[in-house]
Parts: sequence; C-alpha cells; structure tokens
Amino acid sequence: MRHANRDTDHLNTLRQYFAQNRRIPSYQRIADLLGFASRAAAVKFMGRMEAEGFVVRTVDDDAWMPARRFFEHPLAQATVQAGQPAVAIDVSAEPFLFDDYLVKKPADTVVVPVQGDSMIEAGIFEGDLAVVERTASAKLGSFVVAQVEDRFTLKELVKVDGTHALKAHNRRYPLIRPKGAWHIFGVMVGLVRRYQRY
Repeated sequence: MRHANRDTDHLNTLRQYFAQNRRIPSYQRIADLLGFASRAAAVKFMGRMEAEGFVVRTVDDDAWMPARRFFEHPLAQATVQAGQPAVAIDVSAEPFLFDDYLVKKPADTVVVPVQGDSMIEAGIFEGDLAVVERTASAKLGSFVVAQVEDRFTLKELVKVDGTHALKAHNRRYPLIRPKGAWHIFGVMVGLVRRYQRY
C-alpha cells in the first residue's frame, strides 16, 4: 500500500468507525476523524483506498461503501503452539478474509446459532455460530443440520445397522433414528465463537 504506515493506520481507524456505525462518513468527517488538515486530504486518501480496492462508490455515486478488501485481516506467518511456548508470532502483510476461508458457496451458506448442549463433546457449544452450507446430501461423519419432525437439529450423520441416524456428541443424549420423513438441510463447514464480549 502506498503511504503504507499512515494509510494503514488511517484505514484501521476507518474500519473501527464502520464497525461502530455501519457506514463510511463524509469527507469532512473523515478529515476530522483521521486528523487531516483539510477535506481535500480526505478526498485524496479515499482515492488511494479506492485504487487499492478497499472502498467503492455507491451506484448513485453519492457515498462510499466498503469493498472486499476492507474486511481483510493480517494472517500470521507462524502457527501458535497450544503446548510449549514458541517464538513470537510474526504478523505478515498477507491478507486473510474469513469469508474466503469459511464460505465456498455464498448463495448456499447460512449462519445458524447453536442452542443446547448435545454437541459439547465435539467442541460445539451453545452460543456458537455454525456456518452451514445448504445441501440435501452429506457424507457419513459430517456434522449436519437436519430437519426431523418439523424441528432442526445439529448432529453427526452416521449409519447404524444399515440405516442413517443422527448422533449427538453428549453421552446424555440418545441416537436419533428418524422413523418418519426427515431430510438434511445442510452440512456444517465451519464454526465461529467469540471468547471476549464487549
């Protein structure tokens, strides 16, 4: 990014403003927000952000809106050890988009809040957000959202005695062997959890 140091800081300030207000402000507000001496400096900055692919103009050309790169995050080069401490994490300039990582079919993907404790032994807890790709079929061993008797449930798809069944990952819950009509709504392809609340 040109003017890398200052523009990166300014872009992050703009991202924080957007996260709190869900909009990109006017040129004058941008100038005030970023400490620019004039509105013209804000115009130049936004022009650079447009050229880099972070923002675009609305269809009516009356405001700015985030572009794809606006939601990038830096991806660390090193992995983090869950055992013994390792060397410091190197945060690179390689961009990372959560949607690229979790979502392969945007039109078929929904985010479903998890309720209950039937999957806790698989590390899926109440309050998590399951990223589900809609499909009518799934491989055995997949975690699926299935509709059984007009109710939706998240379970592992298994086969028992030659028949498909839905397995909970909590010993307190029995295996579900649907007797009536049921179908797979989608396959869980990812899980989102926030540990720190604001």
